Amino acid sequence: MSPRRELRLNTFQMAAPSHNWAGLWSHPRDNQTQYNTLAYWTEMAKTAERGLLDGIFIADVFGLYDVYGGSGDAAIAAGAQAPNADPTLAISAMALVTQHIGFGVTANLTYEHPFQFARRFTTLDHLTGGRLGWNIVTGYLDSGARGMGESLNRDHDERYEAAEDFMAAIYKLWEGSWEDDAALRDKARGLFTDPAKVHRILHDGAYYKVDGRALAEPSPQRTPVLYQAGTSARGRVFCGRHAEATFLNGQTPSIAGQAVRGVREAAVAAGRGPRDVLTFLGGTVIVAKTSAEAHELKEEYRRHINAAGQLALVSGWTGVDLSQLSLDDALSFSKSNAIQSTLENLTLKAKAPTRVRDLLDFTPAGARAPIFVGSPVEVADQMLAWADEADVDGFNLVRTVMPESLEAIVDLLIPELQNRGAFKTAYREGTLREKLGGTARLPDSHPGAAYRHRSAP
Repeated sequence: MSPRRELRLNTFQMAAPSHNWAGLWSHPRDNQTQYNTLAYWTEMAKTAERGLLDGIFIADVFGLYDVYGGSGDAAIAAGAQAPNADPTLAISAMALVTQHIGFGVTANLTYEHPFQFARRFTTLDHLTGGRLGWNIVTGYLDSGARGMGESLNRDHDERYEAAEDFMAAIYKLWEGSWEDDAALRDKARGLFTDPAKVHRILHDGAYYKVDGRALAEPSPQRTPVLYQAGTSARGRVFCGRHAEATFLNGQTPSIAGQAVRGVREAAVAAGRGPRDVLTFLGGTVIVAKTSAEAHELKEEYRRHINAAGQLALVSGWTGVDLSQLSLDDALSFSKSNAIQSTLENLTLKAKAPTRVRDLLDFTPAGARAPIFVGSPVEVADQMLAWADEADVDGFNLVRTVMPESLEAIVDLLIPELQNRGAFKTAYREGTLREKLGGTARLPDSHPGAAYRHRSAP
C-alpha cells in the first residue's frame, strides 16, 4: 500500500469581525473583534505555526455587501466582512514572530496598478524571507466599483481579460526588470546597483500601461506563490494558466471533485502538468475531545449566527437578493456578475433544492463546502474521505470562534492526522514555494517564466 499523500492545511482568516460565518464575533469566548490589533494576528500566527500549518490564507473583499435588501445595513450591523481592514499590513508583524508559515494574501487587482503593486508585494516577500503568496481576485461587488468612481464593476469575463493584461505587466516587472546580480552592495566602489542590469519595462496593454524599471530589487521568490479563487468557466482558464494553488468550494465531494478536474484539465490545456496547481477546498472544522462535546459546540456556535448578516453575505456572493425570498423558498439559478460558481453549486449542481433556511446553519449548503464535526478521529476520517473522493490536496479551514477553533485544530486534529501519516511533522526549509513542494522561484513550465530577462548572447 502506497503511503498517504500529506494534506496541506491553511487557516482561513479575514481582517474583519466576521468572515464566512456572520455574527460569531458575539460569542463570549471569541476575540474576532480584535481583528484590527497586531496582537490578534501575531498570536494567531504563532498558534498556526505551532501546528505546522502551511499558511495563513487571508480573504479580502473590496466593498460592502449591499445586494441584500438593496442596502449594506445588514452587513454593517452584523459585522459581516464589514468593517474590513487592509489584509497586507499585518503580514510583516506575523513574519517577525514566526519562521516558516506562509502568508496567502488576497488582493483585488482591478483597483491596483502593476507598477505600484509589484513594489508592495516584492517588499512583503523580502520582509517575510520568501514566504508570501498572492491570492489573485478581480472583485465582484458593485459597491466597491462605486466607491472607486465607477458606476458598475466590469462584467465577469471582462474582469479576467483585464487580469490577463495585469499579469503580463506584473511578470515583466517581477521576472524581467532586475537581473539576479544587479544589486552589488559594493562598499569599496560605492556602487549599490549596476544600472546596466536593471531593465526598462514597456507594457502597452488594453487595460494597463507601464514604462519604467521595477522599483524594488528581486525578492527571494521574485514572483510570490500565486493563488487563485474562481471556478467559473473563464476562471478555470485563468487558473490553469497562472495559479500555483487554487481555493475552491463545493458542498459535496462530487461537486468539489468536478471543480478539481476542471482545474487540472485547464492546467494541461495551458501546457502545464495536471498537478502543477495545488487544490485547497474550503472547510469548517468543529473538533473537540469527544463527539458529544463537538456537537454541543456546534449548537452553541449556531446560536450566534446572525441571520440577516449571513444572508447579506450569500446575497453578495450569488448576486441574488435573498431578502425577497422566504426561509422555505429554494434558490434558483440566474446569470449575475457575482461569483457564478457559488450559485451554480447551490442550484444547478445541488442534489436537492437549497432553501434559504439551509444557508443559516452549519450545513454544507450554508458553508458552501464541507462541515467537519466530531472527535479528532471522526474529523480526520471525514477530511481524509473528502480528500480522497474529491482529489483535493488540502483545505482552507474557515475560522469559527477564535482563538479556540484554531487551537482545537492545532492541539487535537493535527496530532491525529500526523499519527496517520497524513500531515507533516516538520517544515521543509526554503521559501513558501519550496515548502509547498516546488522550486524557490517560478518553474520553467509556468507562463511567468517566459518573462525573465534573457541576456544577449
